[in-house]
Amino acid sequence: MSTTAAAPRDPQTTAPPQAGAGAPRTSSLGHYLAPDTGQEREVLRIQRPNGSALVVDYELGTLSDGRLVAHLAPDEPAENAQVVCDLYLADGERRGRCRAVAPEDFDATRHVTPSQSIGDGPTVVSRLQDVAGHVYRISELPLAGASLGDSRRELRWTRSLLPGRDDACDAVTLRDVVGSLEAYEPARTLTHDAIARFGRCVSTRRLREELERLAESSIVLNRGLREAVQRELRLGVVTRSEIALRCDRVRRESAGGCSGDTSWLARRIGEMPEGGEEKPCPWIQTDVLALIARDGLGISPREVEL
Repeated sequence: MSTTAAAPRDPQTTAPPQAGAGAPRTSSLGHYLAPDTGQEREVLRIQRPNGSALVVDYELGTLSDGRLVAHLAPDEPAENAQVVCDLYLADGERRGRCRAVAPEDFDATRHVTPSQSIGDGPTVVSRLQDVAGHVYRISELPLAGASLGDSRRELRWTRSLLPGRDDACDAVTLRDVVGSLEAYEPARTLTHDAIARFGRCVSTRRLREELERLAESSIVLNRGLREAVQRELRLGVVTRSEIALRCDRVRRESAGGCSGDTSWLARRIGEMPEGGEEKPCPWIQTDVLALIARDGLGISPREVEL
């Protein structure tokens, strides 16, 4: 677990109302030791009168130095509090950046959105990591194109600028994430869940559009096809040249003969970069995938679709 300086202690930080009529119900979600002080801290779920809930980080036993981790809408499943807590405990880099709990947080007449409750750090929904170590997560960012002073926020996928670190990141598309990981899941499901969970609190329009475009696109991942080709080659069933010839991709030899265009095949299945590119492309047109699968390998295209 990485360590980071925690927010300064404030003995006057608001604690939840004490037991009595109208007092909120609380439940413990987890514990940890503050890396700078060694003080044991506890993350609590605090039920608000309107059915929503707060996730708050307090010093264990004293309920001082309260830090607001998240505000959960009334229609969110109760188990989401545990999901938020688990992400929070695993994310030491941002744990000290939550703002202090305020009295109005317990006021049922005041609506608090996730962007207000997290403070100056983006709201973490999930995180994935590619083979190079870059971290991908759905975060709450300022609305793209908004004018100065516009406080509107939106959910976006982000990619860390440096491998193994996520303190600085760029916004990317869902398609960028899927292409980098060469897998539709879990990014696709995480996107769908984020839209369902946070759609009432922050803009999810861009994520919705990216999810729809991914589902409707005729360009798909080629990893399944590449693995099928490599499997047939290992078994000695066919050669690269034979696969290309079956797809009518012919290369004329200077001596008058011909062979299959193996470089065409390698580019289509993501083994070789396209001209002028540094890395192989993880995508392929569905009609080309079907051609190579059906004519080149003699299998159904469905067998190589991810």
